[in-house]
Amino acid sequence: MKKIGLLSDTHNYWDERYKLHFEGCDEVWHAGDIGSLELALKFEAFKPFRAVYGNIDDAKVRTAYPEFLRFNVENVDVLMTHIGGYPGKYIPKVRDILASDPPKLFICGHSHILKIIYDKKYNCLDINPGAAGIYGFHKVRTLLRFVLDEGNIRDLEVVELS
Repeated sequence: MKKIGLLSDTHNYWDERYKLHFEGCDEVWHAGDIGSLELALKFEAFKPFRAVYGNIDDAKVRTAYPEFLRFNVENVDVLMTHIGGYPGKYIPKVRDILASDPPKLFICGHSHILKIIYDKKYNCLDINPGAAGIYGFHKVRTLLRFVLDEGNIRDLEVVELS
């Protein structure tokens, strides 16, 4: 069993409450638009960290983190990228991956809109954690926590940062 903390679109903004809300997590995942390598290193110093780069990330972040990350935790196949879309509106590159080899969990950021949708067509859970940073049009900053356990995704919690 692994407890995961998930966020996106920090845009180089650090909030000490990330530590508070992710203290009980085994890993922290970031779905892009980190904002700087320095911010990523803060997360890395705190917890085991997995991340992808986003469209605002510079060459240093793009060198350190991939555009797509595919991995397996607790028998859950995970695919993470920054710009991906959502069921019925995936970008072509993501749609091609999902059509040929769908993961159990697909994670993306970019929209600044929290969405958790089960995609029946590809039999996978699609999660966008919204935006945890202060830059953008979103009114509420969000992050997520959930548990991966023996192939199951459970105990999903939405945290709103006012």
